[in-house]
Amino acid sequence: MNAISTIYGAQSAVRNRPTGLGQGQRLAVQGMVATCDGAAVYLAVFVSCLLHDVAFTHGTMDFAALLPPLTVGIAIVSGAYQGRVLLAPLASAARGVRAMLYAAAAVMFVFFAIKATQDLSRIASLFGVVLGACGLATCRMIIAIRVRGTCNAVAERILLIEDGSRCADVKWACRAEVRAMGLEPDADDPVMLTRIGDLMHRMDRVVVCCPEDRRERWAAVLTSFDARGEIIDAQVDRLGVIGAGRVGNRGTLVVAAHPLAPHHRIVKRGFDIVASVLGLVALSPVFAVVALAILREDRGPVFFWQDRLGQGNRTFRMLKFRSMRADQCDAAANRLTSRDDPRVTRVGQFIRATSIDELPQLINVLTGQMSIVGPRPHAPMAKAGTKLYWQVDRRYWERHALKPGLTGLAQVRGHRGATDHEDHLRARLQADLEYRNGWSIWRDFRIVLATIRVLIHPKAY
Repeated sequence: MNAISTIYGAQSAVRNRPTGLGQGQRLAVQGMVATCDGAAVYLAVFVSCLLHDVAFTHGTMDFAALLPPLTVGIAIVSGAYQGRVLLAPLASAARGVRAMLYAAAAVMFVFFAIKATQDLSRIASLFGVVLGACGLATCRMIIAIRVRGTCNAVAERILLIEDGSRCADVKWACRAEVRAMGLEPDADDPVMLTRIGDLMHRMDRVVVCCPEDRRERWAAVLTSFDARGEIIDAQVDRLGVIGAGRVGNRGTLVVAAHPLAPHHRIVKRGFDIVASVLGLVALSPVFAVVALAILREDRGPVFFWQDRLGQGNRTFRMLKFRSMRADQCDAAANRLTSRDDPRVTRVGQFIRATSIDELPQLINVLTGQMSIVGPRPHAPMAKAGTKLYWQVDRRYWERHALKPGLTGLAQVRGHRGATDHEDHLRARLQADLEYRNGWSIWRDFRIVLATIRVLIHPKAY
């Protein structure tokens, strides 16, 4: 960048040293990490065999030969070599270890399927996997820490071109004041395009901040360079645009998209089916006991149906064990349940306090109306204080991009019970949106485990 400034005699027009990994640097780091991953796994199996005095039989050699490349392959598919991942020590280590564990499971499954485990030492293999995970995680963390220091923890190089407008928000980008440098976005001037090309060399993204009347000129110029070209537009912020697309011959601004990729939806739905089936089978004795207790107390219906808002703002009938007296059930949820509510039966008090009344929703999960983990479904006309939920915060509707859950991040953080104040809803909404924007199957597992700790809760009445 100093060379560019010297050539054009505009040292003051270019500010900030280049930050982030350049394309070549990123490839070098990715190659180095992949090599370290494979070497760490192979050496771990080798050392494990030496420590356990295990002969290098065909089975052990095959295991040692298959595990490293399969680890690297799974890491590539799962995004463990993405630039932003490689700069985050803990995330990089976690992604790498997860890929290795998947690879080890796959190799062992193949060995078991072809009955080739006779001459494979299980102890040495297991210890090798543990040792490999430690070695791989250590290498990845060391590389991430070293690389972060050289690129200011930014995974890509960004050039911010300021053409008559200033943009102070992007502090880590390299900035160029093109008017001070005598540059013009002129697609009919090859010399000018060459100078702009020298300025953009080795940049991953080029962002232009300019007046509206110059955007078309910059758009025409940016298409000829090997970088992602973007133009700042205030309307993008107002509309919450997340991308651009086309329909027919018309361009579109993308303002919403499914929060889960197709393969993530498959994984989440598979987890829901397995968990709901296992839950219904394992909890069938509980269902029978609760049903008998409800029938014995007032001989009313065992289950209670209530309309709730589900995915896509569509209503569905959510199933619960009936906890109120048969003639006082509030199907429209016009009145929130309060502590010592006279409508709640003795059995109802117990099953609500222990969250047992929610268990029939496993049927909603199995039928696809709900998920095991997600934002809890609310009644359409539920209120926080005196306001309807969406009147408190317009972001409320964003939570319905996902299926509602039997449990959720808000619940494990203790946000449950009546919403007597607007802040009660805001706390839940913040957790729901955090979950929506950061989903992973591992997070679902952690939330399910954390739910066990909050089944009995002082706000569950």
